Parts: sequence; structure tokens; C-alpha cells
Amino acid sequence: KRAEDLPADDTRRIFPRFDATNFDANVAAAEQVREVAKNLDCTPAQLALAWVLARWDKVLAIPGTKKRAYLDENAGAVSVGLGKAQLEEIATRLPEELVQGERYPEIMMHTLNI
Repeated sequence: KRAEDLPADDTRRIFPRFDATNFDANVAAAEQVREVAKNLDCTPAQLALAWVLARWDKVLAIPGTKKRAYLDENAGAVSVGLGKAQLEEIATRLPEELVQGERYPEIMMHTLNI
């Protein structure tokens, strides 16, 4: 898949991480997430939620979903045991620099509370 393959009315087209200059790197990053999740016998969504839950004990993750099946999938994240070794593997294989491009377009950046 390429950035140009996104439908013309696809909202992702306005986000820098989906533009042609960043797209391939971020697809590769997503593949890394899929591989780590597969090694841990979970889905990428479960891995992401389990990572948040394992890193911060005073965080309440509130994932959004459109379908009941995804709600059930997200709930399964509490069963993904991420110990120190798994967290270190994630940090090594998925460093923050792996993701390319700003999260939001410039016009939206002023709305962030950062």
C-alpha cells in the first residue's frame, strides 16, 4: 500500500504520518508492531493497550471502538503479560524515532495542550 492509494476523501490524507514522505517508514513501523504482537500471541491493539497499562500504573486507558468485537479484543489486553524483558524488547524494536512525521497537521497543532 502507498499513500497515494488512500481514497481521496480519507481523513488520514491530512495527517503528516500518512503523507508520501512518511508513509513507507510508518508502514514499516506498523509491521514491527504486528511482529512483536504476534510473538506475544496478541493483537497489535492489545499490545498497545498492554504497553500503556504496564508502563503507568496511574493511567486509565480508554480505547475507542466501533464494533463489539473490538471491545472484546481491547478487553483482552489485560491478559497480555508484559514483564521487564518484553518491555525492553518493545523499547528496542519500537523506539519512538521509528515513527516519522508529526502526529497532527500544522493547523491542528495549536489546539493541543502540550
